[in-house]
Amino acid sequence: MNNCTFTRSAKRVRDAASVAPGGVNSNFRLGVAPTPLVFERGEGAYLVDIDGNRLIDYYLALGPMVLGHSPRDVIDAARHQLDIGLLYGGQSELEYQAAEKIVDMVPCAERVRFTGSGTEAVQLALRLARAVTGRSVVIKFEGHYHGWMDSTLWSTSTPHDQLGPEDAPVKQPASAGQDLPAGQNLEVMSWNRAEPLVARLAKGDVAAVIMEATMCNSGGMFAKPGYLEAVREACTRHGTILIFDEVITGFRTAPGGAQQRLGVTPDLATFAKAIANGFSVAAVAGRADIMDRLADGSILHGGTYNAQPAAMAAAIATMERLSKPGAHDGMERQGRRLMQGIEAAFTAAGIPVNIGGYPQIFTVNLGLTEKPVNYRGLAKVDKAGYRKFTTALLKHGVRALERGAWFLSTEHDEAVIDKTLSSVREALAEVAPELKHLRN
Repeated sequence: MNNCTFTRSAKRVRDAASVAPGGVNSNFRLGVAPTPLVFERGEGAYLVDIDGNRLIDYYLALGPMVLGHSPRDVIDAARHQLDIGLLYGGQSELEYQAAEKIVDMVPCAERVRFTGSGTEAVQLALRLARAVTGRSVVIKFEGHYHGWMDSTLWSTSTPHDQLGPEDAPVKQPASAGQDLPAGQNLEVMSWNRAEPLVARLAKGDVAAVIMEATMCNSGGMFAKPGYLEAVREACTRHGTILIFDEVITGFRTAPGGAQQRLGVTPDLATFAKAIANGFSVAAVAGRADIMDRLADGSILHGGTYNAQPAAMAAAIATMERLSKPGAHDGMERQGRRLMQGIEAAFTAAGIPVNIGGYPQIFTVNLGLTEKPVNYRGLAKVDKAGYRKFTTALLKHGVRALERGAWFLSTEHDEAVIDKTLSSVREALAEVAPELKHLRN
């Protein structure tokens, strides 16, 4: 697994830049060190690139591949539907079956509406909340990502010296060209602080509070004891819709997502990624009285490819597997081994690290000596140092996200974890001299 090289990928990406900006089709794939990769195929926990490297994959397509790459049951279900029909401009029995699975699995789900992406699902949830409450204000939190649309792409990765005071954060757009008026009804707060949020909701003008119930996009942080319960109670008391963004945690952390695992039920939740193991499916699920407003024609939601039949077949097959008793046990067990092994390797090297999150999706925060509780606690993460580590790790045959997140699948078995930890130790030995500034 040592000494992987990526010259063919580097050349192909450079050449492709003449037709695709930067040689990629998502900015989240841009600027990866040593180069964005070009792949030929996926096999279980592995990806094979055009240089012939067989890499243990912890990107998992940024989360969707919860059953690993190319699971036969999911592919067979989609292939069967491809022989029958692609798109009808009407309904299929499959979308009803998929919705029934979600209702059975997810605590908040009384009704389900399918969309094409997590970004779209968030936009629908916010539109529903504003229509139902007759209010305009939405509260989101620093470091929580809810898609790339202008109305929500605020304060997602703000430099820490630009955050402003914690009781009055400076709301920052995250992209050039962003339509600033689109965010005028969005307020940004610091997460995991119940008292200020409860006080703000008491004004009675907030349509929705949207959050990652567990902060996975940055940091891998759990809510403080009682925080989610306090938010839930305050939203109920003041007529505010509570939305959990479960695009990452949904179906991955438990059959019913983070809300099942944490025991707090939102009014609405958004899902994508792991729902269909690589097929483009997303959904909004929630209370019947809110969701049924879509049936009266006053709230517009459309999408040519919503509930595309082959994707619905894949979603059903994926959820069938994930709803079985014990389906998450292997990820739970192997993920804990991996978290503990990575922490032990860094500790042995004398390099501080904090690892937080679920065994199925956790984050390695390099350089932290204290457990963070929100985005502001990540100010001292050594991003450049961690990038050196993941670059070395890739050369040893393990692909992990440079932002610190590690996704597991059901295919990451004991042998895969053993190989991964061996590569972690080897990569860390190589870069440790460059991380000596972190040692006490």
